[in-house]
Amino acid sequence: MARVSQEHLDARRRQILEGAARCFARNGFHATSMQDVLKEVDLSAGAVYRYFSGKDELISAIVKGVLAELVTVFEEVTRQSPPPPLDELVGEVLGRAMRIWGSLTIDDAPAFPRLMMQVWAETARDPDLSGVMDEVYGVVSVAWTRVFEGYQDAGMMRADIPAEHVARTMVAAVQGFIAQQSLFGPVPVEVLQDGLRALMSMAAPRSDA
Repeated sequence: MARVSQEHLDARRRQILEGAARCFARNGFHATSMQDVLKEVDLSAGAVYRYFSGKDELISAIVKGVLAELVTVFEEVTRQSPPPPLDELVGEVLGRAMRIWGSLTIDDAPAFPRLMMQVWAETARDPDLSGVMDEVYGVVSVAWTRVFEGYQDAGMMRADIPAEHVARTMVAAVQGFIAQQSLFGPVPVEVLQDGLRALMSMAAPRSDA
């Protein structure tokens, strides 16, 4: 019997993960059955169970895979020195994040935001995945903190506010934008960039002499 190449095994595993991710993004982790996954990927039960023992292992693999890819995006983009202007940086970060598993769509809309909502909910339920999320948040926070320290060193941002506080605010803005994509439909990243430009242009009101 001919041996199956590692490339083929990796491609089949990816096919199963992508099909399961579409199902989970569409109906949620716990409303999706293994039968739904088998139908989505058009494979036999034996072919799927060769790679994953069941739905819990599929969920874990998808959550860990998505979070690992997010870490890679943030580390690569925020490593630039000196950092580009914030609106440009956020556009690059979000643009690349939204392209994670970019071929996945639901009703012609990217599936990634809806999948991320499921990931966040699942990490609140599963202690093991919650630990993974904590690690990811730590890495992302450090990356953003490094960016804002760079802005402060360059005189581009006021230095009397801890960079860690600004980083936490930025993480919240990115998470909120992804949540909006999931709840209200696709919105161009340029909308968030425009909002940031407007906020960055604010100045203290002039007092009348």
